[in-house]
Amino acid sequence: MLNQSVKKFWKKLPRLCLIGMVGIMPSINKVAGQGFESLYEAKVFTHKGKTLPYRIMYPKNFNPEQKYPLVIFLHGSGERGNDNQKQLVHGASLFANDSVRSRFPAIVVFPQCPEDDFWANIKENPNQQGYRSIEFLPESKPTAAMDLLIRLVNGLKRESYVDSRRIYVGGLSMGGMGTFELVARMPKVFAAAFPICGGSNPESAKRYAHKVKFWVFHGAKDDVVPPQYSIDMVSSIRKLGGDARLTVYPDAGHNSWDQAFREPELLLWLFSCKK
Repeated sequence: MLNQSVKKFWKKLPRLCLIGMVGIMPSINKVAGQGFESLYEAKVFTHKGKTLPYRIMYPKNFNPEQKYPLVIFLHGSGERGNDNQKQLVHGASLFANDSVRSRFPAIVVFPQCPEDDFWANIKENPNQQGYRSIEFLPESKPTAAMDLLIRLVNGLKRESYVDSRRIYVGGLSMGGMGTFELVARMPKVFAAAFPICGGSNPESAKRYAHKVKFWVFHGAKDDVVPPQYSIDMVSSIRKLGGDARLTVYPDAGHNSWDQAFREPELLLWLFSCKK
């Protein structure tokens, strides 16, 4: 379970995320009006009475006899809940774009973390200057949401139509932290990962540095999740001989996902990665 200070801070993030949404809402609404959300089928994963809502989009002209890449995307804390809808606010429209679906046919999954949980196992610790710092605990027991997510991924990767050599994960903010931790817990599964404004314990990189390719994004002016977390993760992966790209946007704050989603090479890079 998360400590109370962590819960209080991350419950404030919907307001912070709203700032980032202002600039992109017109394009999101335009796609939504074209049936964007309906492309993602609503499902619920259940294990021992616990549930994890998720949305899944299949490729155009889906053929279960073929094999497709699988993309898992983890939302931020502002999209937590159980409506199985809020998690589509950021990123889902990118993969639902008609030209993207034609060029990169893939199975895309957006799970939704419960309101009172967190993708990554973290502890918030205020430092001497009064600023918040985050202790990442990927070696500890996974949160309930992470445990369900791992089970969901294990189930999806066993499907005959999933290309086991091309399974990817990305996420923003809380989801960026969850991306690093999910890869640490499942290093043999993922071919590539793209965490945005996230972070983790650099020591955990030894689990996956030689197994998973990374493209990490952050805003230099992020005052919610310090960019140093991403810088440290990339440095650790590289020191271990891993393949990690880093893009820090000099004028971006926390909502660096806006720029990351506009990167012309992101999807080209992602879908070119194989185990």
